[in-house]
Amino acid sequence: MSRPLRLLQATSFVSTMDRFAMPPMLIVMAQALGVPLSAVVHTASLYFLTYGLMQPVWGVVSDRLGRVRTLRVTLVAAALATGASAAVTDVTQLGVARALAGAAFSAAIPASLIYVGDTVSGARRQTEVTNLMVGVALGTALASAGAGVLAVAAGWRVAFLISAACALILVFLLRHLPEPATDRPTENVLAPVGRLLRSRSALLVLLLAFIEGGVLLGALTLLPPAIESTGVSAALAGAITAVYGFAVLVFARVAGALSRRWPTWWLIGIGAVAAVAACAVAAMSQRAWVAAGVAILIGVAWAAMHSSLQTWATEVLPSARATVVSGFAGALFAGSALSSALVAGPAEAGHYGTAFAGLAVAAIPLGVLATVARARWQVSLVPAGGS
Repeated sequence: MSRPLRLLQATSFVSTMDRFAMPPMLIVMAQALGVPLSAVVHTASLYFLTYGLMQPVWGVVSDRLGRVRTLRVTLVAAALATGASAAVTDVTQLGVARALAGAAFSAAIPASLIYVGDTVSGARRQTEVTNLMVGVALGTALASAGAGVLAVAAGWRVAFLISAACALILVFLLRHLPEPATDRPTENVLAPVGRLLRSRSALLVLLLAFIEGGVLLGALTLLPPAIESTGVSAALAGAITAVYGFAVLVFARVAGALSRRWPTWWLIGIGAVAAVAACAVAAMSQRAWVAAGVAILIGVAWAAMHSSLQTWATEVLPSARATVVSGFAGALFAGSALSSALVAGPAEAGHYGTAFAGLAVAAIPLGVLATVARARWQVSLVPAGGS
C-alpha cells in the first residue's frame, strides 16, 4: 500500500477509535455522572447524528477547500471537542461536547473515500476501500477493548484524551499527504446535489446506507451494555465487542480478494445473511460466549456488505462523487443515530432481546433490496449485446 493510503488508513483508525470508545463505557459513564443509562445512550446517538449530518457538508467543503486541508482543519476541531468531552461535569455538557466531536470527526471517512475515488482506478477501488477498512477494524478493536479497560482502571475520561492526542498527531502527519490532482468545481455548490436528487440509483444507495447504519451500527452500540447486563464487567464486555474489529480485519482481506472474482451482489448477499443471523442470535442470548459469535457475524456483514455498498457509492454517480460518498456516510450514521435513540428505552428496561429482534427484522428487507438492486444496476451497465 502506498504512503498516502497508509495515512488515510491511519485517519480512518483514529476517527473510528473515537466513535467506538463510548459503547463499552456507557454504563460506567451513567454511574459516574449519576444519570440513567438511557441519558448516556442519547449522548451517543447525538454523536452519531452530527457525525452523519455533517458528512455531506464536508463533502462540499472538500470540493472547494481540498481533501487534505479539510481533513487537517476538522481534525484540529475534533481534538478540541474530544478533549472537552473529558472535562464535562454533567450529561448535558457531555452531549454538546460529543455532538461537536462527531461533527468534526465526520470528515475523516468520506474524505478518505473520496480521495481513493479521485486517485485509484475502478479495477482496484474495492481492494483499496477494504484496505481502508483495516484502519476501521483496528480502531474498532482497540476502542472496544481498551475503552472498557480504561473506564475501569483509570476512568472513562482518559479514552477521550487519547483520541484528542491522536487527532493532533494526525494533523501533523497529514501535511505529507499530497492533494489529489482534480479540478476545483466552478459550478454552483448545489449542482452536484441536484444531480444526486435526480439519480434514482444514487438515492437508493443512500437509502440502503441509512438502513444498514441502523442495523449494523445500532447492533454494535447495543452489544456492550447488553453483555454487561448479564453481570460481566465493562472491560470484558469491551474485549468481546473488540472481536468485531478483528473479524473485520480478517474478512476485509477475504472480501477484497473475492471482489476480484465474484459479482459484488454475491458479497452483499453474504453480508446480509450474516447481519440477520447476528441480530437473531443476539435476540436469543446476550451471554458473553454468544456475544463473541455475534461480534464475528457483524464483522462479516461489515466486511462483505458494507464495503460493497461503500464502493458502489464511489461509482454510482462519478460527476457528483464527493456529494454521493459524503451523503452515503451521512445516511449511514443518521440511521445509526435513529437506531440508538429507538433502542435506548428497551436498553434502559433491560429488554435487549426485543431490541435485537427488531434489528434482525430490519436486516431482512435491507439484504434483499441491496442484493437485487446491485445485481440489476450491474446488468444495466452492460451494453446491449455485451457479455
